[in-house]
Amino acid sequence: MAAPSSVIERERKYEIVAGSGVPRLVGVAGVETQDDPVEQILDASYYDTETFRLARGGITLRRRVGGHDAGWHLKLPVSADERQEIQLPLGGDPNKVPGRLRRLVRAYTLGEKLVPIAHLRTDRFAHRLADGDGRTVATLTDDHVTGEAGGESARLDEWRELELELDPATDPGRLEDFDRALGEAGASASPWPSKLRRLIGDRVPAPPRGRKKPTAGDVVLTSLREHYARLRRADVGVRLDVEDSVHQMRVATRKLRSSLKTFGSVVDEDETLTAELKWLGQQLAPARDAEVSERRLREQLDEIPSELVFGPLRQYLTRYFAREAEEGRTRAMAALTGKRYRTLLRTLDTLVENPPLTRRARKPAKSALRKPVRKAAAKLRRAEAATRGLTGHELETALHEVRKKAKRARYAADTVKPVYGKKLRQWRKNVKTVQGTLGEHQDTAVGRDVLHHLTIAGHGEGQNTFTFGLLYERDAERAEKLRRRFAGEWRRLRKGERPGWLR
Repeated sequence: MAAPSSVIERERKYEIVAGSGVPRLVGVAGVETQDDPVEQILDASYYDTETFRLARGGITLRRRVGGHDAGWHLKLPVSADERQEIQLPLGGDPNKVPGRLRRLVRAYTLGEKLVPIAHLRTDRFAHRLADGDGRTVATLTDDHVTGEAGGESARLDEWRELELELDPATDPGRLEDFDRALGEAGASASPWPSKLRRLIGDRVPAPPRGRKKPTAGDVVLTSLREHYARLRRADVGVRLDVEDSVHQMRVATRKLRSSLKTFGSVVDEDETLTAELKWLGQQLAPARDAEVSERRLREQLDEIPSELVFGPLRQYLTRYFAREAEEGRTRAMAALTGKRYRTLLRTLDTLVENPPLTRRARKPAKSALRKPVRKAAAKLRRAEAATRGLTGHELETALHEVRKKAKRARYAADTVKPVYGKKLRQWRKNVKTVQGTLGEHQDTAVGRDVLHHLTIAGHGEGQNTFTFGLLYERDAERAEKLRRRFAGEWRRLRKGERPGWLR
């Protein structure tokens, strides 16, 4: 089967009064012509687990016949108006979801079987909207839909809707122009994100609604659910080998672990779960570290005079990091396809669906969440104090601990932002600055380790390693400057705490 293709679709759906005509959009957002309608008959079967795990994650999976893009379509939410659509051509067993798509949604299905849940037939009348040069700006479709949902009680429904989809080359901002014009023409925004959700909407559990005065548990759970959603979304990106997905997955993993540790007085901390999250981060680390190290080394090579670059070092780096990247990806994918990871996801799913809340979780957020953030700030201060008098490798190790505590403190501030946003804004900014500087410092430490290894390996292969030694020395000098910068930033951070909310 052919490899999946991926596109970003930007569209909005609208309700329209029965019997009314299709709005004319000439003169809107650069549209000069609105073509006569082209009729298409679209026949689509939709798949999900029996508990609607995909729909609950905002995901649509269908097999559609008819139209210019007939095939298997997996739609993943990006934003309110954007979805990533992954496509596979028709072929194979029409009643079985292709293995490539099943694997992409493993983080959502959690081992449950994908089964047919609905069937939609759409009589579509598509109007191409073009600019003065004949380039497609968007497509306005008038859809007449007949839907049937299975399950314990079958459901039939019929409706009509408009859909405005931008061409991929069109400025996304033009959606607002079309939105205003369609509203003036009598169309109203659809409350449903997709045709499928309109058909099965009451069968999908609604997301929890926020309270005007949230409890501590409400605030922490909202944060945990967001991190869990980002982890699963990044999981799909890692499987598709999308740039930066490994990094995003590591960040989500780290934030989940940090939140569970920081707010253990609100959501009962499961030490096994936090240990498993640490394991997942470790499995993803080599792939991410290879990306960072290669990019950083290439940038450093660009900064030094060409006469100091001896031999084909860039080609050598390409070979070296290609091996590192492949080994890192192999390790990451082995983790993502294993039972241990699936068990971790199931545990996280249970955590956000049936959270083990403590008695403190029922207290008002404003009074109950101050102490955990103060503790995170105190741990950061103690980590910095532990660096005093250290030198060499011991100092670098201690500063790395400060960086980790700074991350945890910043994540804590992010969690309680809905409650203490203004009070913590400057402190969080100062913590982030410290974290950034120490992140650069850690990059120099890792960079020197990589350069040391490259020098030994390159010498064994007959490479002239003078340039690696030069970069090593520059990294050592850079580290010293960063330590001085950190000292000043730390003083500003501490000054901002006195007298302060965190004392």
